[in-house]
Amino acid sequence: MNKNLLLLGLLFCGLYSSALAEENATTNKGTESTVKSESKDDDGKVKKLANALSRLSIGGYGEAVTSRNFYSQHFNRYRNPATYKNDDSHGRFDLPHVTLNLGYNFGHGWTMGMEIEFEHGGTENAVEIDADESGEYEAETERGGEVALEQFWINKAFWGGKFNIKAGEIIIPVGEINAYHMPNDFFSVYRSEGEAKMLPNTWHQVGISLWGRISDWRYEAIFTSGLDAERFGHNCYVHYGATSPYEYKLGNVYAGAARIDNYSIPGVRLSLSGYYGYTFKNTERKASASYDKVHGALAIGSLGLEMKRWNWIVRGNVTYSHLGNAAKMTTFMNAYPKHTQQDGSPSKHSPIASNAYSVGLEAGYNIFSQIGSLSDKQKLYIFGRYEDYNTYAAGKQKVAYKYDRVKRMAVGVNYSPIKQITIKGEYSNRFLSHGYNNEPSVSLGITYAGWFLK
Repeated sequence: MNKNLLLLGLLFCGLYSSALAEENATTNKGTESTVKSESKDDDGKVKKLANALSRLSIGGYGEAVTSRNFYSQHFNRYRNPATYKNDDSHGRFDLPHVTLNLGYNFGHGWTMGMEIEFEHGGTENAVEIDADESGEYEAETERGGEVALEQFWINKAFWGGKFNIKAGEIIIPVGEINAYHMPNDFFSVYRSEGEAKMLPNTWHQVGISLWGRISDWRYEAIFTSGLDAERFGHNCYVHYGATSPYEYKLGNVYAGAARIDNYSIPGVRLSLSGYYGYTFKNTERKASASYDKVHGALAIGSLGLEMKRWNWIVRGNVTYSHLGNAAKMTTFMNAYPKHTQQDGSPSKHSPIASNAYSVGLEAGYNIFSQIGSLSDKQKLYIFGRYEDYNTYAAGKQKVAYKYDRVKRMAVGVNYSPIKQITIKGEYSNRFLSHGYNNEPSVSLGITYAGWFLK
C-alpha cells in the first residue's frame, strides 16, 4: 500500500514538472517573440528618423560687430557741418543679422525652404506701471530691432534642376548685395554701403520664380508686386520700398526681375541683373485725377563680378537706376500729414531722386597661401575696398543734398580659422562733397555662415 502511494506521488510530481517545463518554454517563446517585435518596431522608428533627418537642412549665418566712429552723430551734422566738425567720436555695438535657415526635401523634386532673420538683435517691448505718471501703464521699446520671415517658399525641380518653379517669399536677386548677402560673401565688416543704401536688402517679396542652371549658365526670372513709392527718400532712394506699414504687401502694381550668372571661366562669375516695375499708387491712399498718368516706373540694372583664383578674391558691382515721375511723386508724398499732426505716416517727406547709382570694387589676397603649414587649414586675407555711390544723383534739389554723394575707401583683414568662422577688422573713411566733414571709422566683427545639418 505504501509502495503504491509512493509511486503515485512520484508520477504526479513527474507530470507536474513536465507541465511546468512546457509552460515555461511557451512563456519564453512568447517573450522572445515580443522582444523581437519590439526590436523591429524600434528599428523601424530609427530608420524613419534617419530618413527624416536626411531630408532636413538646418543652417544660418550671423554677425556681431563693433565700431568707433570719429565724427559727429548729431542728426544735423550734414545741414550744419561746421558746427559739428569737432564733436567727440562715438561707438556702437550691434548684431546686424542673425538668421536661422530650415529646409526639407519632400521627394519627387519638391522642396521647402525658410529663413527667419533677427536684425539688430531682434525687437523687445514691455509695459510697466509708472509712478511718475500716476500709476498709468506705459509702453516701452527695450530693443529697436526687427524679426522677419525673409524666406518661405515651395520649389518644384524638373530635369535634374535645369528648370525650377519656386513660389512664396523669395529673394529678389538684383545687385550683388541681394544675390550674395552672407557675411563670407564680402570682406567689409558691414555689407557694401552703396548698394545697401540704394536698394532693398536683403530684398525679399512674395512672388513666383522660374530658375535653373544649364551648363555654365544660371538664370532666374521673377514676377512680384511693385515697390511702394511712399517709402522712398533722398538718402535711401528705394531702399525701404519693399517694406509695408500694413499687415500685408499691397499689389496694385506689378514688377519683374531677372538675373543671369555665367561660370564659363574657371573661378570667375559674371552676372547681369535687372528690375522693372511701377511704384506709384501702390498704396491705400487715393491720388487725384492730376496723377492719372503718373506711374513711377522704376528701372534698375546691375553688373556683378567675382573672381577666386591664384589666392585672390576680387569682387565688383556697377548698379544704376532711373525712377520716372520722381518730382510729381515728391509733391504727392509731401502732402502727407507730418508726424506732428498724425503719428505713423509712412512717407519720408523728402525729395525723391530720379537717378541713383553705386559702384564698388574690393580685392583681397590670402597671405597664408604662402605658408605651407597653414595654406590648407586657415586663411588670412588682406583687402582693400573702394565705393562711389549717390542716392540723389539727379533731381530738382540736387544742390541741397550734395552730401548724398559718397566716396568710401576701406582696408582691413579677414581671418578664417575654419571655413565657417571669419574674424574681420577694418579701417574706413567716407569722403563727402566739398564743405562736408569726412567720416573715418574703425570696425571689428566676428561672423559665421554654414549648415549645421544637411
